[in-house]
Amino acid sequence: MSQQLINQYLTEIDRLRKFSGISNEQVIRPAFRRLLDAWAASSKLVFLEEFPYQTTIKTTVYPDGTVLHDIRVPLGYWEAKDTKDDLEEEIRKKFTRGYPQDNIIFENSETAVLYQNRQEVMRAAMTDTEALSRLVALFFAYERPEIAEFRKAVRQFKADLPAVLDALRERIDMAYTENTDFRASAARFLETCKETINPTLGEADVREMLIQHVLTEEIFAHVFNDSDFHRKNNIAHELYTLEDQFFTGAVKRETLKGLEPYYAAIRANAAQITSHQEKQTFLKVIYENFYKVYDRKKADRLGVVYTPNEIVRFMIEGADWLCEKHFGRNLVDEHVEILDPATGTGTFICELLEYFRGDPKKLAHKYKNELHANEVAILPYYVANLNIEATYAAISGQFSEYANLCFVDTLDNVGGLGIRAGHQHDMFAAFSDENVERVRRQNKRKISVIIGNPPYNAWQENFNMRNPNRPYKRVDERIKHTYIAKGTAQNKNSVYDMYTRFFRWASDRLHDDGGNCADHQPQLHRESGIRWFQEGRGIRVPRDLRG
Repeated sequence: MSQQLINQYLTEIDRLRKFSGISNEQVIRPAFRRLLDAWAASSKLVFLEEFPYQTTIKTTVYPDGTVLHDIRVPLGYWEAKDTKDDLEEEIRKKFTRGYPQDNIIFENSETAVLYQNRQEVMRAAMTDTEALSRLVALFFAYERPEIAEFRKAVRQFKADLPAVLDALRERIDMAYTENTDFRASAARFLETCKETINPTLGEADVREMLIQHVLTEEIFAHVFNDSDFHRKNNIAHELYTLEDQFFTGAVKRETLKGLEPYYAAIRANAAQITSHQEKQTFLKVIYENFYKVYDRKKADRLGVVYTPNEIVRFMIEGADWLCEKHFGRNLVDEHVEILDPATGTGTFICELLEYFRGDPKKLAHKYKNELHANEVAILPYYVANLNIEATYAAISGQFSEYANLCFVDTLDNVGGLGIRAGHQHDMFAAFSDENVERVRRQNKRKISVIIGNPPYNAWQENFNMRNPNRPYKRVDERIKHTYIAKGTAQNKNSVYDMYTRFFRWASDRLHDDGGNCADHQPQLHRESGIRWFQEGRGIRVPRDLRG
């Protein structure tokens, strides 16, 4: 594969020179960029052009190319020069300006020079196929010390986590048995969780929420340098109250010491990332890896694979285009309310904020009033809250709490569905008073657009009973009376997968024809709302089944 890529590069260089008649940097640089890009893709790495690099002398430089690991830490860099340039002098100038020296290729389409760990390790004529292939292979084989430590820490995390979980669960069992204050608080906590999140929760769910909260505190404290996040967040505050009754000081340090290499590796790699957007991606990768080690079945049930930002942006742009074409409104406009019902790590809301950043006044109004999101699992809820608030702060220059994120199971939250599914009973007390108010406030809003990528693990009730979805009475009744009643599928149970449930819920949530535009504007009708929602899977539902 590597030899093939080198041959393709040399062929393209020859073609560009012949057609252009010149061989300066601007003409032939794209050929080597495509070589690095293709090689990176084959190794599941990411290639970015002119990605900012913070130098040791506190300046920012922009190498022509940067290759990133999946956790968004740089593997190496590339800098192209003109054939007429003195390559040695250009290298000297770049290093004087603070360019990285750990793993970087300089080339002028005649000669390539590879520096690693501040030393020249190889140079090759660009026409020497074998030597150039060896140079590029050395570049991609380089492993930064912190990356090596991170991979080692992940392997150690997989080995140590079961023992840490056993110790933590033992501490919680002891608290339930011996600590009357904790036991009473945990019982109240469980009842309020049933009211706010979903009625099938049990004591085991409270334990798991508490465990995830404890295990991830160290991660959140360092990725965004926000050590007080767990204290400030309204849901985390309730879990901290429980934790403080049994798990502090030496007990906490002793129990978690097995995971310190993992935490240290995350801290070291997070310190390498200065871009807010890259920190978001880094945090999502950590989250995904954590969950797959922590509980693979739950990761499958919750759909713990984040949607790539490129797909999210495509969906947002498509929804905006439809909104403008059919209704003369844009997503950023006032009275167009948007909901992500299974927000996960908050990617859709963050990308919407980025999409709206050109209009600061409308962005501020949208963020405060008309962007809504739900999440039911505690870890992604934390990630989403952190991501969304940090994204808004990075765009606006000021921190503002995101008050429209609800910790709630969307499919149980039928309060906003009106007569289609009955009104959710009023919640007397719940996870936190603020969270209850958020849910109530969202249910009173007329949602115009539902967009997102909900969990998808089809057929779980049928051939994989080891990891089943649970029933959702109201939504399942709606599926029975619409999709099944009017459908032709022979296996009716297959209709009750999670994605179909979210699709049904979303269709009903747009109960006022999706309308939330001003009276003098065209109403957003249900079909369009469904179309926006379904972009994530590309499915099409016949009109007579939309119900």
